[in-house]
Amino acid sequence: MDVFFLGTGAGVPAKLRNVTSIALKLLEERGAVWLFDCGEATQHQILHTSLKPRRIEKIFITHLHGDHIYGLPGLLSSRSFQGGESMVTVYGPPGIKEYIEVSLKISKSYLKYPIEIIELEEGVIFEDEQFIVEAKLLEHGIPSYGYRVMEKDRPGTLLADKLQAAGVKPGPDYRKIKNGEEILLDDGSVINPVDFVGPPQKGRVVTILGDTRVCENAALLAQNADLLVHEATFSADEGTLAYEYFHSTTLQAAETALNADVKQLCLTHISSRYDRNDWQELEAEARTVFANTVVAEDFMEISVSYDHD
Repeated sequence: MDVFFLGTGAGVPAKLRNVTSIALKLLEERGAVWLFDCGEATQHQILHTSLKPRRIEKIFITHLHGDHIYGLPGLLSSRSFQGGESMVTVYGPPGIKEYIEVSLKISKSYLKYPIEIIELEEGVIFEDEQFIVEAKLLEHGIPSYGYRVMEKDRPGTLLADKLQAAGVKPGPDYRKIKNGEEILLDDGSVINPVDFVGPPQKGRVVTILGDTRVCENAALLAQNADLLVHEATFSADEGTLAYEYFHSTTLQAAETALNADVKQLCLTHISSRYDRNDWQELEAEARTVFANTVVAEDFMEISVSYDHD
């Protein structure tokens, strides 16, 4: 579970920061990539990475401002020419369906794979045996959502040494025990899986927010997350400007992280008014409130580990 930043800038592309797109790499978990927002030239950014567009399984759009969606039609179209055959599901605010369908229709783009477009309502928007994704409305100039990706708890580690000592040989029985099934041995004794499997491995949580002012839903989505990705369009001394433009400052993002008791905060959506020399200062501002903070840069990757790692 790795978070890879394809674009970390706000508003317009800049030399050092492309506009917003974040890849959640779930390659070990499900052989897939989930994309969060798809600003202009996202597919160009992907060319500089090992990411494969055919691996993109889901795309979550936070809101319909151009710097978050202008790259979407191009990416969807190119995926057809890059071996993409599996279905892509796109989640986004009302209007995303029309935007995609009109863009593809007018450009006469034909997709060789099925696409599902789901317009958001608050609540759980996806769940399977591995993950739950919850969406909540944030506070921005247009409807903007945040996403909480929750990995379900995984079975504990099989205590192989203890099993062998009890006379259980490696093979199908190990799988049954891992799945919680009792095993009857040749001597008539019963192996209870509770005694031979470690405690469940708590699932990881990643929260990725769209553009927003400080709001309650941001804190709810971030509660106890392993990683919070929060916009910080403005520096600490630009609170009035941030409020007027429905954005957040470095300090406000840090306060949300602190109040939500997250493990790590990553700041993104950085205004182009701040150059490379300013980025350390932005990070330092946030760290006065929440120490475990980093400012994202294009092509940065953050691994989200289990507690014991």
